[in-house]
Amino acid sequence: MIDRIPHNILAVLQLAGRLAKDKDMECYSVGGFVRDLILNVPSKDVDIMVIGDGVAFAKDLGKHLGVPEIVEYGEFGTALIPHGEFLIEVASARTETYESDSRKPKVVYTDLKGDLGRRDFTVNAMALNLIPDHFGKLVDEYGGLQDLQDKILRTPLDPVKTFDDDPLRMMRAARFSAQLEFKLVPEAMQAIQSQVERISIVSQERVTDEIIKTLKTQQPSLGFYVMQEAGLLPLVFPEIAVLGGVEDRDGQRHKDVFHHTLKVVDNAAERTDKMEVRFAALVHDIGKPATKKFINGTGWSYHGHEELGRKMMNVVGKRMRLSRKLTAYLKRMTRLHLRPIALAQEQVSDSGIRRLIVEAGENLEDLMILVRADVTSKDPRRVKRYYGNFDRVMNRIEEVVEKDAMRAFQSPLRGDEIIELLGVPPGPVIGQIKKAIEEAILDGEIPNEYDAAKAYFFKIKDSYLS
Repeated sequence: MIDRIPHNILAVLQLAGRLAKDKDMECYSVGGFVRDLILNVPSKDVDIMVIGDGVAFAKDLGKHLGVPEIVEYGEFGTALIPHGEFLIEVASARTETYESDSRKPKVVYTDLKGDLGRRDFTVNAMALNLIPDHFGKLVDEYGGLQDLQDKILRTPLDPVKTFDDDPLRMMRAARFSAQLEFKLVPEAMQAIQSQVERISIVSQERVTDEIIKTLKTQQPSLGFYVMQEAGLLPLVFPEIAVLGGVEDRDGQRHKDVFHHTLKVVDNAAERTDKMEVRFAALVHDIGKPATKKFINGTGWSYHGHEELGRKMMNVVGKRMRLSRKLTAYLKRMTRLHLRPIALAQEQVSDSGIRRLIVEAGENLEDLMILVRADVTSKDPRRVKRYYGNFDRVMNRIEEVVEKDAMRAFQSPLRGDEIIELLGVPPGPVIGQIKKAIEEAILDGEIPNEYDAAKAYFFKIKDSYLS
């Protein structure tokens, strides 16, 4: 197992072990680094734990590594050492106790077993001895190695206390279910269900971070199914939780939008590593519950769900503390996710293609990944037909882009020139005229050329000035 450690990190761990021996301290590598080492998964985060003063030890280790400044968290007995592409965290062995209404722990220093017992899951509660005479010896007090082999998530101590102490661990249970593709043991699931309301004391930023980490896994749906079964999803992402259920009217049933959505997320994950596209897959149908309607003779309809979903993302983005850039991206993708489908089903005009190019902008490729991921039919003939339609749309996009370079479209006649030609101060009418010129180009009334745009300007200007 030691031979799996990258040489530069192996040198750090060996150095830490020698320093600890000189100080007559116990020193271990712990947590996710050990877990990933056993699973033979690359890891950029290295956790070192000492029995004693972790911050003082980190300063000494940092000095020997040539790191001029480390990041200290003295209150928790931890410090961070940036070292190339790796981040080394050094901590004192500790246990943590919590007040019922706070995630801020009171730290009590302890021994190795006490430190490992406070961790979330047994697979994260193993340690490697770094002292030279015992270097690489595995310490497994709580059966983590067997649980890795059995592919289960189990808490080292009583699960109710584990999740009550730190409710964020409930979100981590969902994330690790997806990340490791492990099964949460029944007693752990029951403990989360009994403590689920405790998630309210966790900061929104930490909850959102776990949702995003879940989206970054190979099969994100596994984590969201755990959140739903545990009762977490209605509290942390209610817009997704309400998507489930099937209604039957006159023998016509609609698909379960929750299952469909998670299939779309997994499809997106197969096609791209971009978290943003996967997030768009998660929220693309959030407007469906409020727009669901049964129409006699037609069946179930969700008319306008893409526009309602776009509006809902304003609330979601604010509540989840998403960046403005990510919120704007998700709004755009939600609003446009049906557009390529509509273009594939009709005789596509150049103006329709142009509008899609302009509105999607730099996210056009992401949008096409999303619409392909949105195909969840089990009928291979239907899937083939859908993909063929999308291929035709993409071919038309390439034709239009090549023909008139609309990917970076702007009116050839700029606002400052319109002001000069009219001899009027800046105002709303300038933008209205400029937009009218752009609309004429998009609709194919005039070519995307300066002379044509200027001639069109003189043709329409009086109607706006009057």
